[in-house]
Amino acid sequence: MREIVLDTETTGLDPETGDRVVEIGCIELLNGLQTENSFHTYLNPERDMPDGAFQVHGLSTEFLSDKPLFADVAMDFLAFIGDDKLIIHNAEFDLKFVNFELRLLGLAPLSRIRVVDTLDMARRKFPGERASLDALCRRFGIDATSREKHGALVDAGLLCKVYVELTGGRQVGFDLAVAEAAR
Repeated sequence: MREIVLDTETTGLDPETGDRVVEIGCIELLNGLQTENSFHTYLNPERDMPDGAFQVHGLSTEFLSDKPLFADVAMDFLAFIGDDKLIIHNAEFDLKFVNFELRLLGLAPLSRIRVVDTLDMARRKFPGERASLDALCRRFGIDATSREKHGALVDAGLLCKVYVELTGGRQVGFDLAVAEAAR
């Protein structure tokens, strides 16, 4: 089964007030295992970067000025994700932005039905506990020390590991001989 772990970075919190996507990162999972296949792009938002957003991801107006527009990469992005299940942390946020960009191009929005929201999963699994990506990495012992700022591809890579843990984790060292002896 193919699943796509997706994350975005943006200029702010609301596309309806002019905020735009500035980075998309996607990583392919096949049967729950991360592959080498990924999709990553920075995007020119055609606007200035607010300081608050810059503090989160470190992407400046100057850095993004020569990057492609969403319209330039939309078909490659859609081809990469195909019709597969999307794994997103705080899916409402990312979908709101991606679907806004798709609507601007006259393209169909991504359906919420195909999305697994790991924020919702974590809140159900650990009620009352912190459910941010950072908190989940700490909970599951996932090393996130190389992450100084948010980055769509880096965060998608961390989310791959968190998702595996949220869905039962890997059985490290599972030995069929031990299982057979236990019969």
